[in-house]
Amino acid sequence: MENYKLGVRASWITVVVNIILAAFKVIAGIIGNSSAMIADGVHTLSDVLTTFVVLLGLRISSKEADKEHPYGHEKYESVFAKVLSMLLLLTGIFIGYEAIKVLISGETRTPKLIALIAAFLSIVVKEGMYWYTIKIARKIKSISMEADAWHHRSDAFSSIGTFAGVLGAQLGFTALDPIAGIIVSIFVVKVGVDLYIKSVKELVDEAASEEVIEMIRAKSKFIDGVKGIKSLKTRVFGNRIYVDIEIFVDSNISVKSGHDIAEKVHDKLEAEISDIKHCMVHIEPFQK
Repeated sequence: MENYKLGVRASWITVVVNIILAAFKVIAGIIGNSSAMIADGVHTLSDVLTTFVVLLGLRISSKEADKEHPYGHEKYESVFAKVLSMLLLLTGIFIGYEAIKVLISGETRTPKLIALIAAFLSIVVKEGMYWYTIKIARKIKSISMEADAWHHRSDAFSSIGTFAGVLGAQLGFTALDPIAGIIVSIFVVKVGVDLYIKSVKELVDEAASEEVIEMIRAKSKFIDGVKGIKSLKTRVFGNRIYVDIEIFVDSNISVKSGHDIAEKVHDKLEAEISDIKHCMVHIEPFQK
């Protein structure tokens, strides 16, 4: 619940900042005679939509397990991250399409200084929002918030392209505007593809990383009475991990003693590896 509150607060902060920034960029684009800045402002408004998607994802994924969802709701995080990755893809394609259109038509205008100032301000603000959001996302292990952070950075990239285009147009190199837009679109599309792949992996019960698996093995073997590990299976469930482990115990001990060893393994893994949501321990008789 604490992670949910932290994520919600961060998301609302970015919503307010985005609305103010988008309004400033659109006004600057109109006054400064810059179609690129107007498009950049609209791009920023799209960030408001994606942040609302993140808020919805955080709200649903933080719900406790119920009758219909006995394993919890964490996978909804990956579903919403998948939606955000597709929005990033569409945003990148749109930026590239508009840039190519301008490049082919040759319809360029010389923007005013206010458009350049707005582009620079946008770069600084959006990059700051990226670092703020990604820090919170990694702290609470939210993939949808991580996707939203990259959406902020895609906006910063877009503003870099806008800045270069506006500056180039003012210096007489009008083709720089659409060329920069195409380069930016490639970066945005790549981020969208990477996040899409990451969200799909979480939805298909991919195993935990080798680092986590080795940590589970080491901590389990450390428990007194564990003679070895027969099998170990892990699956990523949203931002958490489920563990199924079979351990060898002395075949001559009582059922109660075997159960106590299994319980120690269970408690140690869940207490010391915060990503683990549930650990199922099964005992097997060990004979010399």
